[in-house]
Amino acid sequence: MPVTPPTYHSITEAQMMPRLIRLGPNLYGAVFTLMKLLPATYILRHADQRGELGRDTVIVETTSGTFGLALAMQAALMRRELILVSDPAIDDNLHRRLVDLGAKVEICLEPADVGGFQEARLRRLAEVRAGLPDTFCPEQYTNPDNPRSYGVVAEQLVRTLGRVDCVVGPVGSGGSMCGTVRGLREHTPQTVALGVDTHHSVLFGQPDGPRPLRGLGNSLWPANLDHSVFDEVHWCTAAEAYLMTRRLHARHALFQGPTSGAAYLAARWWSERHPDETCVVLLPDEGYRYQATVYDDAWLDENGYRLDRAGEPEGPVTVGSPAEVHDRWTRMPWGRRGYADIPGAVDRPTHTHSERTLT
Repeated sequence: MPVTPPTYHSITEAQMMPRLIRLGPNLYGAVFTLMKLLPATYILRHADQRGELGRDTVIVETTSGTFGLALAMQAALMRRELILVSDPAIDDNLHRRLVDLGAKVEICLEPADVGGFQEARLRRLAEVRAGLPDTFCPEQYTNPDNPRSYGVVAEQLVRTLGRVDCVVGPVGSGGSMCGTVRGLREHTPQTVALGVDTHHSVLFGQPDGPRPLRGLGNSLWPANLDHSVFDEVHWCTAAEAYLMTRRLHARHALFQGPTSGAAYLAARWWSERHPDETCVVLLPDEGYRYQATVYDDAWLDENGYRLDRAGEPEGPVTVGSPAEVHDRWTRMPWGRRGYADIPGAVDRPTHTHSERTLT
C-alpha cells in the first residue's frame, strides 16, 4: 500500500525537526532546515498558552541571524506584530525576507564600547520596550524554554539511533547543545558533548574580539549556556569552517551554512577516533544565505579564504587552557567543569544577555 505523507498544520511545524543523515560509518548528521524554528515556535506557543501574549502585545527581540527569521515566520502565522533589533551583520537577503514577513527591523549602526553590537542591540531593545505599552521578548539567551524545546530532538535521536555516545554542535545561545545533551543524558549519562566555538568569543574563556565566523560564539554571556554540560570545546577559524562547509556539500550534497561546517570539522575528527561509538553532529541551517559568500569562490579569494583543494585541516592543537588557544583549530578538554574551575579563562564577563544589565 502507498505510504501517506504526513500533513502539517504550518510550515514551521514541517521544518522544525531535523532529518538524520548518515555521514560516515558511525557519524550521523541532524540536518535542520532552520534550527531556530524549534525554540522560536516553542517559546511563542508557550507564552501564548501562559497568557503572556495579549491581543495587542508586540513581540520584540534582538538578533542578527536565523532566530529572527524563525520568529518572523511564526509571528506571521500567529498574526502578531514583531520588532527586531539588529546590526550591520544582517545580510540583505535575510533583511528583505524579514520585512516581507511583516517584521519591523531596526539596525544599530555603532557598537557599544563594552559588549560590541550585541550590547548596543540590547540597549536599543530596552528603549523600544520602554516606548510601547505591552511587549513580549522571547529572550533566546536567557529563556529556559530555549534549551527545553530541544528535548524533542533528544527523543528523536534515542528513538532512531538508540545509544548516542557523542553530540557535536556549534554554541551561540547555548540552547541547542545544552538542551539536546541534557535530554540524551537522561538515557545515557556518559554521552559526550563537544561544543564548537570560534576565536575571540567569550563563551569558553577567550577575550572578546572580531569574529568573521558568524552564527556561533558571542560577545556576551548567555544565561542558557551551562558550561558543566561540555566534555570538550573546539575553536575553529572562519577559513576552516568555510572549507568544511563546502566539503559537506561536495561529499554529502548537504547545502548547509558555515556553523554546520565548523561542527562537521570537529565531529568527523571525533568519530574517526572512536569508530565503535555513535556520534551525532547538529547542522543548524541551510546555505542559501551564504550563496554570495561561503559558496562563492571569488568572494572567498577576495577575503583571504582561499580554499585548499588538496587537503583538509590537520587535527586540532590540544591545549589545557583558553589562554593557550592557537590561531587555528584548537581543542581543549573541558571535563564538565564550571567556568570558575577553568585555568586561564578570562574573568567572567560582567555583561550578560539579560535585561537586568540594562536597568
